[in-house]
Amino acid sequence: MSSLLQVLEEKQTIPFHPFSLFLTILFSYFLFLFVFNGFSNFTRRSTQAKEYRLPPSPFKLPIVGNLHQLLLSSPNMHRTLRSLSQCHGPLMLLQLGNIPTVVVSSPDIAREILKTHDIIFASRPKVIAAERLLYNYKDLASAPYGEYWRQVRKICILQLLSVKKVQSFRRVREEETALLIENIRRSCFSSPSLSAPVNLSESLVSLTNDIICRVAFGRKYSGGEGGRRFRRLMSEFGALLGMFNVGDYIPSFAWVNYFNGLNTRLEKTFRELDCFLDQVVKDHVDRKKKKENGDGVDEDDLVDTLLEIAEDGTIGIPLETENIKAIILDMFAAGTDTTYTVMEWVMAELLKHPEAMKELQEEVRSVSGSGGKPIVTQDETERMGYLKLVIKETLRLHPPLALLVQREASEDVKIQGYDIPAKTRVIINAWAIGRDGGSWEEAEEFKPKRFLMSRNDLVDFNGREVRYIPFGAGRRGCPGTQFGMAVNELVLANLVNSFDWKLPGGASARDLDMTEGSGGTIHKKLPLLAVATPH
Repeated sequence: MSSLLQVLEEKQTIPFHPFSLFLTILFSYFLFLFVFNGFSNFTRRSTQAKEYRLPPSPFKLPIVGNLHQLLLSSPNMHRTLRSLSQCHGPLMLLQLGNIPTVVVSSPDIAREILKTHDIIFASRPKVIAAERLLYNYKDLASAPYGEYWRQVRKICILQLLSVKKVQSFRRVREEETALLIENIRRSCFSSPSLSAPVNLSESLVSLTNDIICRVAFGRKYSGGEGGRRFRRLMSEFGALLGMFNVGDYIPSFAWVNYFNGLNTRLEKTFRELDCFLDQVVKDHVDRKKKKENGDGVDEDDLVDTLLEIAEDGTIGIPLETENIKAIILDMFAAGTDTTYTVMEWVMAELLKHPEAMKELQEEVRSVSGSGGKPIVTQDETERMGYLKLVIKETLRLHPPLALLVQREASEDVKIQGYDIPAKTRVIINAWAIGRDGGSWEEAEEFKPKRFLMSRNDLVDFNGREVRYIPFGAGRRGCPGTQFGMAVNELVLANLVNSFDWKLPGGASARDLDMTEGSGGTIHKKLPLLAVATPH
């Protein structure tokens, strides 16, 4: 008895460790979720097997489903999804945490999603980052399908992105392009060696940023501390929208974002952007008052147009300051990142294929007068057929959004004989579709003249043929295609007209690294460096 008391007394002296208790509780929590979710998923799959004929699917784990196959594989999600689809079929079902998601990798199936059943798949899934950063889905890209989305799209197409409006910004595009050419020319002659490379990736980012800023805000935000802060903010904005968020797929794990810092980053970025946009709107309101009093002659920009629409009040929906800020963010983020990415890949492909570079230079210099003019104009680019072919082929191989923005089924529907339940998310792999061997001969090769063939000559950027959808298709297709293409054609024509280009250090074309970076918009992993020789 005495020995037992001695043992008990010794046990009472063992110190208590709060962290050990925390680990015990955490382990118990995960064990409960593992068992509960495993049982729930098993029950759900059993029920679905009786009620639905679901698309083929890879092996799943409890709780995470197929997330591990995406997160632990290649950083290029579009390549991972194509590899899985080659094993399980062009219509494949993945269980991403709690979210059933179908992946589409062939034109035939994409046609059913984007054309035949476009209305059913016209909605967007809810995403935590978009909810916070885009003012609870008040923008165009993430807004749910309905009357608000229809009215905002109408505003953007008719008032902001129409052919007439795109043409009205021609002077801005030409002035900024002339500045780019002059800066590159100056760097050539200021360098001790004419072989010093130009960072084309950085130059094209700055150019696109300046054009969009002038069109959207009426001024540039590229200089000084304010410019650096703005670029950092927009970079963080894009990164957060494209970042994996466990709460989007396993809501019961959303608390993890309090520990990994994601919630803090979201809130900090939102407050800084909101403060910046508040000042932009205030400046435009003040400027409008001055113009009404006869002071100031500035041309209207995107913010001015939105303020006029809000004041007019005839569009059928209220357009408050939050709506205006969300639409501004949408136009800016979508316009900057995707536009510069296209130009970066075009220049990379031209450097990789010198014969295509030579043919394009001959066309551009012939149309513009052998390079004698300081700048190629927008009108002249309309007569450059090979330029358009080069851009088309680049977009086939390198669509800016390799995976189109996700959609969500609003009701049960059958696709290719398989049942797709309501609330199922849809990922369309535009990158895989553009390289589909059944649709394109020598699909992995860069061949711009393929679009002169009779079966390809009607292919355009509007998604008319779903084997070519770099900007999506259907109701949720990108409305800013005309604006982006106007910038791409003008800038690229001037780059090849004003300079001869080669890789630095005497490197050959086959040495150019074409590795893709990760993220929502697919850039080159490494900056594109090239030596420019004035023509």
